[in-house]
Amino acid sequence: MAPISLRRLLDAFAGCFTIRTFAVFQAMVLGLLAQTGQRTVCGMLTGAGLATSWSHHRAHRFFSTARWSVDQIGLIVFDLVLAQLVADGADLLVAVDDTAHRRRGKKVHGAGWIHDGSAPSRNKLAFGHRWVVVGVIVRVSFLSRPICLPVLCRRWQGKGTASTVELAAQMITVIAGRVPHRRVHVVADAAYHGQCLRYLPAGVSWTTRLPRNAVLYQRAPAPTGRRGRPRLKGDRIGTPAQAATDTCAWRTVSVARYGRNDTVSVAVLDCR
Repeated sequence: MAPISLRRLLDAFAGCFTIRTFAVFQAMVLGLLAQTGQRTVCGMLTGAGLATSWSHHRAHRFFSTARWSVDQIGLIVFDLVLAQLVADGADLLVAVDDTAHRRRGKKVHGAGWIHDGSAPSRNKLAFGHRWVVVGVIVRVSFLSRPICLPVLCRRWQGKGTASTVELAAQMITVIAGRVPHRRVHVVADAAYHGQCLRYLPAGVSWTTRLPRNAVLYQRAPAPTGRRGRPRLKGDRIGTPAQAATDTCAWRTVSVARYGRNDTVSVAVLDCR
């Protein structure tokens, strides 16, 4: 029997499932929390204490054939995070990254060869799934540093499909539509930049590191009124290194990072 506090939390997800599927969902969550060993499907069934009374097919069908939306569940989690851990009307700080989930077997759906940047060995090639994850960064009273709570995820389906940047932009668009009256600040590493970010909703900012061979331009000038298509960008500024040397006005600020306070030089350049 789950404690009443956990049952109330799980009740928030009841609308995402049918009655029978919701019962399996509750069992899987309980097994995930109680399982100290491998958190496989059968492992979660064992953690929930149902391995001898339920067929394992019932648990496997929850993931293979049952109809439910991971986005719908993620948005419920997002709503709970906002309600419990974020002040009313406050801006949202959101982090984006991808992770490699190593899998084995020829029959694993959607698995393929992917790059695993966090692998301890020099060989970064892995077989499995690549997931793009969006999380909300919050502060809790019992910790001295912020934490990131994952809310949405999408699986990259390989070459020829939507890129990881496009998947991230899709999820951020969904989140921005959920909170139209809040500003959403997104932070991501250097892998997350591209043309698709030009079409993000109003109120969304995206912070990333430019590739060093990127070419920057001034904003497009005002239309001249003459015939022909107006300019899409202004005069050429150059690479980030050239902009840092020729264009930027630098100043020093103190920032808190990695558990210490550092003095760094920063500059702001409005460009494309």
